[in-house]
Amino acid sequence: MKNLPISFEFFPPKTPEGIANLRETRAQLAKYDPEFFSVTFGAGGSTRDRTMETVFEIQAEGHSAAPHISCISSTRDEIASLLDAYQAKGIERLVTLRGDIPSGEVAMGDFKYASELVGFIRRQTGNHFQIEVAAYPEFHPEAESPQADVENLKRKFEAGANRAITQYFYNVDAYFRFVDLCAQQGVAQPIIPGIMPIYNITQLARFSNICGAEIPRWLRLRLEAYGDDIASVRALGVDVVSELCEALRDWGVPGLHFYTLNQSGLITRILDNLD
Repeated sequence: MKNLPISFEFFPPKTPEGIANLRETRAQLAKYDPEFFSVTFGAGGSTRDRTMETVFEIQAEGHSAAPHISCISSTRDEIASLLDAYQAKGIERLVTLRGDIPSGEVAMGDFKYASELVGFIRRQTGNHFQIEVAAYPEFHPEAESPQADVENLKRKFEAGANRAITQYFYNVDAYFRFVDLCAQQGVAQPIIPGIMPIYNITQLARFSNICGAEIPRWLRLRLEAYGDDIASVRALGVDVVSELCEALRDWGVPGLHFYTLNQSGLITRILDNLD
């Protein structure tokens, strides 16, 4: 998109078919000259090898690749090993997260908070990596209060993070108010809006219940009214998300980060609407 940095997030595929699909998706999205492609890291490091393989393939294609690193269930030695591997391959950007709290017998690991992991990365590697962290315009579901959530983000920046990428949202005012609240607390670093295309209401509702993102009542009711008419659901979603991105662009956001779910079709329609 002209004059507005964009980036795209993938998850590491599990099958040969998934690998082929992601290559095609990447080829379609590369046409928009993204700032970087990021690759998620499964709960407890469950996709560590596949994340690394995907990141290195993207890098070899000539694109900037940003692996996610999660501190939950990770030891200092494991993180240090990952950092060494990524530095050796010329990776220069990381998305650094706490990750989901493990259940059952899975250990927490050596880091409790993302800010601790950010600080460790800075001590290990200096300024080699551009570090992105997570932010929550509608506030993290585990946050004690909006103020506490902003203070947590501020600690990540104080530990050495460069920018934040938000959880997705459909209420643009939530983002604007969050950025204003952060500025009042002395946060000056860029906060990039995260954008989620709408593929189907069942999937979106499940994601939103987990992460605390709000689906506005008017939008939920309109989506539900289409029932199994997926084409109409997606057409409405493209219009809604296109208008959201347009409002954010006109306001002057520092970029847009798209959660692709390893698909390009709806995102290309949204970006073409904006151009």
